[in-house]
Amino acid sequence: MRWLARGEADLPAGDRWLARAEAGRAASMRFTKRRTEFLLARWTAKEAMRLLFGPDGPAEPRDLEVRHHSSGAPEAYRDGQPLPVGISLSDRAGWAVCLLGLEPGAVGCDLELVEPRGAAFVADYFTPSERRVIGSDPLLANLLWSAKESALKVLRAGLRRDTRSVEVLLSDEEDGWSRLAVRVLREAGQGPVGGRMLHGWWRRFGDFLLTVAADRPVPAPLPLQEPAALASATPSHTWLARPLG
Repeated sequence: MRWLARGEADLPAGDRWLARAEAGRAASMRFTKRRTEFLLARWTAKEAMRLLFGPDGPAEPRDLEVRHHSSGAPEAYRDGQPLPVGISLSDRAGWAVCLLGLEPGAVGCDLELVEPRGAAFVADYFTPSERRVIGSDPLLANLLWSAKESALKVLRAGLRRDTRSVEVLLSDEEDGWSRLAVRVLREAGQGPVGGRMLHGWWRRFGDFLLTVAADRPVPAPLPLQEPAALASATPSHTWLARPLG
C-alpha cells in the first residue's frame, strides 16, 4: 500500500485539473466545507496516482479520475479506464489522505483528529470489549473509531452499517506504524460470523491519527512522498469564514 496526504494550501486554483464529471459535481455543491473537502480529496487522489505511475502516467490531472461504485466506494480511473489499484480517501480538518492498494483486494483509510469523545458516543458505537479498552482515553476512542471507519470502507459499507458489527483488536504500540486487526462479528443481514479478520495499521501524526485496513495481511503503508506531509500538519477550518459560496 502507498499513501499521500495533502492540505488545503496545496489545492490549485480553478477547476481545469478536474475531469468534466468532477467539475460538474463540485459546481453543484452549495456549502463551502463540502465542496472544499471534495476538491481536496480529488486533488490528493490525483497527486497520489501521478506519483505512483511516475513518467508513465498521464500528463494532465484531469485524465486521472475518481468515480464511485454502486456501493459508494471510490474507484480509480485513467483516461476513462479503470486502474488495477484499490483506492480509499479520507479528509479531516483541512487535510486529505489517499491510500492506494497495489494488489487485488479492498483497502480503506481514515483520518481523524485526536479530540475528546463523550461517554454517549463511546456507549453508542463500540462493543463492550472495545469500551473496556477505551476507558477514558481520547486517543483510544479516536483510534478505535478510525479503525472501524477504515474497516467498513474495506467492506464497502461505510457508516450505513452498525459500527458494533466489527470489533477492533490492537497490538502493542511500536515506533512508527503499529498493527491492528478488525474482527467481523456480523455480516450484513446475517448472524454472527467467526474467523473473518481484516488487517491494518495505525499511526499518530501530531494532532492527527491515520488508520489503514485491508482484506488481507499487508505490510505497513509507505508514503509516496517523503517527508510525509502529515508530520507537520496543522488542523484547519477555513470554511468557517465563508460557510456558503
